[in-house]
Amino acid sequence: MNILFLANHLDIGGITSYLLTLATGFKKRGHRVFIASSGGEAGERFEREGIITISIPIRTKSEISPKVLVSAFLVCALVKKESIDIIHCNTRVTQVAGSIASRYSGVAYVSTFHGFFKQKFSRMYSPCLGARVIAISEPVKDHLMHDFKVEEKKIALIHNGIDAEKFKIPDCASRDEAKKSLGLGEAPVVGIVARLSEVKGHKYLIQAMKEVLLCFPQAQLVIAGEGKEKEALVGLTQGLGIAPNVLFIPNIDDTRQVLWALDIFVMPSLAEGLGLGLMEAMAAGIASIGSEVGGIISLIRNNENGLLTAPGDAQGLALAIAGLLRDAALRQRLAKNGQESILENFSQGKMVDATERVYAQCLQEKK
Repeated sequence: MNILFLANHLDIGGITSYLLTLATGFKKRGHRVFIASSGGEAGERFEREGIITISIPIRTKSEISPKVLVSAFLVCALVKKESIDIIHCNTRVTQVAGSIASRYSGVAYVSTFHGFFKQKFSRMYSPCLGARVIAISEPVKDHLMHDFKVEEKKIALIHNGIDAEKFKIPDCASRDEAKKSLGLGEAPVVGIVARLSEVKGHKYLIQAMKEVLLCFPQAQLVIAGEGKEKEALVGLTQGLGIAPNVLFIPNIDDTRQVLWALDIFVMPSLAEGLGLGLMEAMAAGIASIGSEVGGIISLIRNNENGLLTAPGDAQGLALAIAGLLRDAALRQRLAKNGQESILENFSQGKMVDATERVYAQCLQEKK
């Protein structure tokens, strides 16, 4: 099968990680895989895995931008040249481009919804969803059905998968080495890997750390990622007087560089489609805390394989973090159970299997 993924860009982030996992999974099974995008920092990682990357001018947030039309016709040419069997879109902009390309080429396309979206007029009356819609979690599926009136039979629920074995830390010494490589001390490290966006709830984690440091004054907080909230978040750490205990790290090519240095991972999101960063942390054997929202509740069973806190509750978050720092046995139990749950339920193989079935259904319907 010749598969073409469409993405706005290949900058480091959740959608790019999703595409890398899915694309490499299909490549391992002998499929030819192409990704058309405006490029980005992670482009070389795809090329190293044998994924063919194609440049199109689709770096825009506007679905009516001329870039979308130009990209659509470049995709049409690519579909014809490479005998593409299916197009897989991952954002609203690529859905519009994919819809146009599908109409002119006759090739089926599918789209993945990675989160929650406003009910804009264009989305409601020109959805451009494709032959099938993939929802990455139960809440996203419900969102599609109730807010966008998508028929249930058209939706495939496929949880994100990861190559969990890749994130398992080799030994305890590796955690110490990872801390040293980031310039961290031996004290406990709490951290998050996510884009610096308001919806990710970083400010509540920072506020919680102010309270945590009263009990554990040597504790350290690592915030890895880039985004428009960075200046405000740095200012917040300074205003609370905890800046010396907080390390901001820009986007990194391999999240293991940060994850392996952590003792506790926190995802305090206000909304979350599933939580790829949380999945990677759990796979790495890190005791994890998440907000009780969206797809996070598909990953964490409270006090079994992680802890859940109310969204926007800095005090509750502080209590959860401090509790884990005090109780090494609880930390180890949650870490072990979390790692096992990812290995059993959210593997790369399961995601590729389910997506492959969706493609087969679309191709059969086209015939």
